[in-house]
Amino acid sequence: MKLLSKLLLATLFTFTIAFTIQANDTKPPFMDATLADASDVIGLWKNGEGTGIVQIYQRGTKYYGRIVWLKEANDKSGKPRTDVNNPDESKRSVPLKGMTNMRGFDFIGKNVWEGGNIYDPKTGNDYSCEMTLVNKNTLEVRGYIGVSLFGKTDVWKRQVKK
Repeated sequence: MKLLSKLLLATLFTFTIAFTIQANDTKPPFMDATLADASDVIGLWKNGEGTGIVQIYQRGTKYYGRIVWLKEANDKSGKPRTDVNNPDESKRSVPLKGMTNMRGFDFIGKNVWEGGNIYDPKTGNDYSCEMTLVNKNTLEVRGYIGVSLFGKTDVWKRQVKK
C-alpha cells in the first residue's frame, strides 16, 4: 500500500511539473516571432513612473528614442528643464525635451531589441539597455551595467492618440 501511494504521489508530482512547464511556455499569439516585426516598437511610450514619454523611432537599421513629453516640463524658475545632472558640464544646459536618450538598438528577433544604450537624466548615467515587447502596448526596458543580470527593468505603456 505504501508503494502504491508513493507511486501515485510521484505521478501526480510529474504531471504537475509538466503542466507548469507547459503553462509557462505558452505565449500569446503576438509573441510568436513570426508575427512580430522590428517596427512594432516604434511609437510613443510612457515610462513606468508616468513622468515622461519617449518617442521610439528607426534611423537606418537602428532604433532610437527621444523625450517628447515631461510631466514637469519646467524647472522651479519656469524655464524648460535641462540636463543638470550630466557629468559633462558643457551639456548641462541642453533641454531634456527633445533629447535623444536611447541610442543604437538592433532588432534581434523574438520581440527583443539589444545593443543599445539609455541615458537617465535623473542621475546623469548612461546604461547598456535592451527592450522586450511583451505585447503591442507593453514594453519592458532594462538598463544595466555590464551584464543584463545586474540591472533594472521599467515597464512602459504605449500611448495612442484618442
